[in-house]
Amino acid sequence: MDTRKLIAEAIGTFILVGMGSLSILATGAMPGSPALVVIPIGFGLGLFAAIAAAGHVSGGHFNPAVTLGAFLDKRIDAMSAVGYVIAQVVGAVVASAMILALSDKAAVAGTKNMPGAVGDGGAFLVEVVLTAIFLAVILTVTKRDAGHAFIVIPLTLLTIHAVGIPFSGASVNPARALGPALVSLDFAAIWIYLTAPFVGAVVGWLAYRVLAVEEPAKG
Repeated sequence: MDTRKLIAEAIGTFILVGMGSLSILATGAMPGSPALVVIPIGFGLGLFAAIAAAGHVSGGHFNPAVTLGAFLDKRIDAMSAVGYVIAQVVGAVVASAMILALSDKAAVAGTKNMPGAVGDGGAFLVEVVLTAIFLAVILTVTKRDAGHAFIVIPLTLLTIHAVGIPFSGASVNPARALGPALVSLDFAAIWIYLTAPFVGAVVGWLAYRVLAVEEPAKG
Protein backbone atom coordinates (compact mmCIF):
# COMPACT_ATOMS: atom_id res chain seq x y z
CA MET A 1 0.00 0.00 0.00
CA ASP A 2 1.39 3.39 -1.01
CA THR A 3 1.79 5.54 2.11
CA ARG A 4 1.83 8.72 0.00
CA LYS A 5 -1.69 7.95 -1.21
CA LEU A 6 -2.95 7.50 2.35
CA ILE A 7 -1.33 10.77 3.42
CA ALA A 8 -2.88 12.47 0.38
CA GLU A 9 -6.33 11.15 1.31
CA ALA A 10 -5.92 12.39 4.89
CA ILE A 11 -4.71 15.82 3.78
CA GLY A 12 -7.37 16.18 1.12
CA THR A 13 -10.15 15.20 3.52
CA PHE A 14 -8.75 17.64 6.07
CA ILE A 15 -8.90 20.44 3.49
CA LEU A 16 -12.44 19.52 2.43
CA VAL A 17 -13.87 19.15 5.94
CA GLY A 18 -11.81 21.98 7.37
CA MET A 19 -12.80 24.56 4.77
CA GLY A 20 -16.42 23.41 4.80
CA SER A 21 -16.61 23.55 8.60
CA LEU A 22 -15.00 26.98 8.65
CA SER A 23 -17.67 28.17 6.23
CA ILE A 24 -20.31 27.02 8.72
CA LEU A 25 -18.56 28.94 11.49
CA ALA A 26 -18.32 31.96 9.20
CA THR A 27 -22.10 32.16 8.85
CA GLY A 28 -22.35 32.37 12.64
CA ALA A 29 -19.54 34.88 12.98
CA MET A 30 -21.08 37.15 10.35
CA PRO A 31 -24.80 37.49 11.15
CA GLY A 32 -26.89 37.94 8.06
CA SER A 33 -24.55 35.99 5.78
CA PRO A 34 -26.64 33.60 3.65
CA ALA A 35 -25.85 30.06 4.81
CA LEU A 36 -27.18 28.48 1.62
CA VAL A 37 -24.60 30.48 -0.32
CA VAL A 38 -21.58 30.48 1.98
CA ILE A 39 -21.66 26.83 3.08
CA PRO A 40 -22.09 25.24 -0.38
CA ILE A 41 -19.27 27.42 -1.69
CA GLY A 42 -17.13 26.42 1.30
CA PHE A 43 -17.54 22.70 0.66
CA GLY A 44 -17.49 22.93 -3.14
CA LEU A 45 -14.35 25.03 -3.32
CA GLY A 46 -12.90 23.07 -0.40
CA LEU A 47 -13.10 19.97 -2.57
CA PHE A 48 -11.60 21.92 -5.47
CA ALA A 49 -8.63 22.86 -3.24
CA ALA A 50 -8.30 19.29 -1.95
CA ILE A 51 -8.20 17.90 -5.48
CA ALA A 52 -5.64 20.51 -6.52
CA ALA A 53 -3.41 19.77 -3.52
CA ALA A 54 -3.62 15.99 -3.26
CA GLY A 55 -5.81 14.52 -5.97
CA HIS A 56 -2.90 13.75 -8.29
CA VAL A 57 -1.40 11.43 -5.67
CA SER A 58 -4.36 9.33 -4.54
CA GLY A 59 -7.06 9.97 -7.12
CA GLY A 60 -8.84 12.41 -4.83
CA HIS A 61 -11.54 10.35 -3.12
CA PHE A 62 -11.67 12.17 0.26
CA ASN A 63 -14.92 10.32 0.97
CA PRO A 64 -15.56 6.68 1.98
CA ALA A 65 -18.62 6.55 -0.30
CA VAL A 66 -16.45 7.52 -3.27
CA THR A 67 -13.93 4.87 -2.27
CA LEU A 68 -16.72 2.27 -2.15
CA GLY A 69 -17.82 3.29 -5.64
CA ALA A 70 -14.25 3.00 -6.91
CA PHE A 71 -13.93 -0.42 -5.28
CA LEU A 72 -17.18 -1.67 -6.83
CA ASP A 73 -15.93 -0.48 -10.22
CA LYS A 74 -12.64 -2.30 -9.66
CA ARG A 75 -10.59 0.89 -9.71
CA ILE A 76 -9.10 0.17 -6.28
CA ASP A 77 -8.45 -3.06 -4.37
CA ALA A 78 -9.98 -3.96 -1.00
CA MET A 79 -6.85 -3.35 1.07
CA SER A 80 -6.26 0.07 -0.44
CA ALA A 81 -9.94 0.93 0.01
CA VAL A 82 -9.77 0.17 3.74
CA GLY A 83 -6.61 2.26 4.05
CA TYR A 84 -8.24 5.15 2.20
CA VAL A 85 -11.28 5.12 4.50
CA ILE A 86 -9.12 5.14 7.63
CA ALA A 87 -7.05 8.02 6.24
CA GLN A 88 -10.20 9.95 5.34
CA VAL A 89 -11.62 9.59 8.85
CA VAL A 90 -8.30 10.73 10.33
CA GLY A 91 -8.31 13.80 8.09
CA ALA A 92 -11.89 14.65 9.05
CA VAL A 93 -11.20 14.24 12.77
CA VAL A 94 -8.13 16.49 12.58
CA ALA A 95 -10.19 19.11 10.71
CA SER A 96 -12.85 19.04 13.43
CA ALA A 97 -10.13 19.21 16.09
CA MET A 98 -8.98 22.41 14.38
CA ILE A 99 -12.51 23.80 14.71
CA LEU A 100 -12.45 22.84 18.41
CA ALA A 101 -9.15 24.69 18.86
CA LEU A 102 -10.69 27.78 17.25
CA SER A 103 -13.94 27.69 19.20
CA ASP A 104 -15.54 25.11 21.49
CA LYS A 105 -17.28 21.74 21.51
CA ALA A 106 -20.68 23.31 20.87
CA ALA A 107 -19.34 24.97 17.72
CA VAL A 108 -17.97 21.63 16.51
CA ALA A 109 -21.37 20.05 17.15
CA GLY A 110 -22.84 22.87 15.08
CA THR A 111 -20.88 21.64 12.06
CA LYS A 112 -22.52 18.20 12.24
CA ASN A 113 -25.02 17.04 9.65
CA MET A 114 -28.55 16.83 11.05
CA PRO A 115 -31.94 15.99 9.52
CA GLY A 116 -34.12 18.95 8.58
CA ALA A 117 -37.87 19.31 8.29
CA VAL A 118 -38.22 15.97 6.48
CA GLY A 119 -37.21 13.98 9.59
CA ASP A 120 -34.83 11.04 9.86
CA GLY A 121 -36.44 8.96 7.13
CA GLY A 122 -36.55 11.85 4.71
CA ALA A 123 -32.95 12.76 5.48
CA PHE A 124 -31.91 9.16 4.83
CA LEU A 125 -33.63 9.21 1.44
CA VAL A 126 -32.11 12.58 0.52
CA GLU A 127 -28.62 11.32 1.44
CA VAL A 128 -29.09 8.18 -0.66
CA VAL A 129 -30.29 10.14 -3.70
CA LEU A 130 -27.68 12.90 -3.49
CA THR A 131 -24.84 10.43 -2.93
CA ALA A 132 -26.05 8.34 -5.87
CA ILE A 133 -25.99 11.40 -8.12
CA PHE A 134 -22.55 12.39 -6.81
CA LEU A 135 -21.10 8.92 -7.45
CA ALA A 136 -22.64 8.61 -10.89
CA VAL A 137 -21.09 11.96 -11.84
CA ILE A 138 -17.68 11.07 -10.36
CA LEU A 139 -17.46 7.63 -11.96
CA THR A 140 -18.58 8.97 -15.33
CA VAL A 141 -16.49 12.13 -15.57
CA THR A 142 -13.29 10.47 -14.33
CA LYS A 143 -13.73 7.78 -16.99
CA ARG A 144 -15.11 9.77 -19.92
CA ASP A 145 -13.72 13.30 -19.44
CA ALA A 146 -10.99 13.21 -16.80
CA GLY A 147 -9.61 16.56 -17.92
CA HIS A 148 -12.69 18.34 -16.59
CA ALA A 149 -13.19 16.23 -13.45
CA PHE A 150 -11.42 18.80 -11.27
CA ILE A 151 -14.17 21.34 -11.93
CA VAL A 152 -17.23 19.12 -12.54
CA ILE A 153 -16.93 17.20 -9.27
CA PRO A 154 -16.56 20.26 -6.95
CA LEU A 155 -19.42 22.03 -8.74
CA THR A 156 -21.58 18.94 -8.23
CA LEU A 157 -20.76 18.93 -4.52
CA LEU A 158 -21.55 22.65 -4.33
CA THR A 159 -24.95 22.01 -5.91
CA ILE A 160 -25.59 19.06 -3.59
CA HIS A 161 -25.06 21.32 -0.58
CA ALA A 162 -27.23 24.08 -2.01
CA VAL A 163 -30.20 21.74 -2.48
CA GLY A 164 -29.61 19.29 0.37
CA ILE A 165 -28.67 21.33 3.45
CA PRO A 166 -32.29 22.16 4.45
CA PHE A 167 -33.27 18.49 4.33
CA SER A 168 -30.33 16.36 5.48
CA GLY A 169 -27.42 18.71 6.06
CA ALA A 170 -25.95 17.41 2.77
CA SER A 171 -23.24 15.09 4.02
CA VAL A 172 -22.89 12.49 1.22
CA ASN A 173 -19.64 11.66 3.02
CA PRO A 174 -19.41 9.40 6.11
CA ALA A 175 -15.98 10.77 7.08
CA ARG A 176 -17.24 14.36 6.93
CA ALA A 177 -20.12 13.37 9.25
CA LEU A 178 -18.03 11.26 11.61
CA GLY A 179 -15.25 13.82 12.19
CA PRO A 180 -17.32 16.43 14.06
CA ALA A 181 -19.40 13.72 15.78
CA LEU A 182 -16.28 12.15 17.31
CA VAL A 183 -14.69 15.44 18.33
CA SER A 184 -17.91 16.87 19.83
CA LEU A 185 -19.03 13.47 21.23
CA ASP A 186 -22.45 14.22 19.77
CA PHE A 187 -23.70 11.21 17.85
CA ALA A 188 -27.30 12.31 17.28
CA ALA A 189 -28.62 10.92 13.97
CA ILE A 190 -25.13 9.68 13.02
CA TRP A 191 -26.58 6.38 11.82
CA ILE A 192 -28.09 8.19 8.83
CA TYR A 193 -24.75 9.52 7.66
CA LEU A 194 -22.86 6.28 8.24
CA THR A 195 -25.32 4.22 6.19
CA ALA A 196 -27.20 6.28 3.59
CA PRO A 197 -24.11 7.48 1.66
CA PHE A 198 -22.92 3.87 1.25
CA VAL A 199 -26.34 2.83 -0.04
CA GLY A 200 -26.23 5.81 -2.37
CA ALA A 201 -22.76 4.81 -3.56
CA VAL A 202 -24.06 1.40 -4.62
CA VAL A 203 -27.05 2.97 -6.38
CA GLY A 204 -24.81 5.52 -8.09
CA TRP A 205 -22.43 2.81 -9.26
CA LEU A 206 -25.34 0.76 -10.65
CA ALA A 207 -26.64 3.83 -12.49
CA TYR A 208 -23.16 4.45 -13.91
CA ARG A 209 -22.89 0.84 -15.10
CA VAL A 210 -26.30 1.01 -16.77
CA LEU A 211 -25.42 4.22 -18.59
CA ALA A 212 -21.78 3.36 -19.37
CA VAL A 213 -20.80 2.94 -23.00
CA GLU A 214 -18.20 0.27 -23.47
CA GLU A 215 -15.14 1.31 -25.44
CA PRO A 216 -14.81 -0.56 -28.76
CA ALA A 217 -12.12 -3.21 -28.76
CA LYS A 218 -8.90 -2.14 -30.44
CA GLY A 219 -7.17 -4.12 -33.10
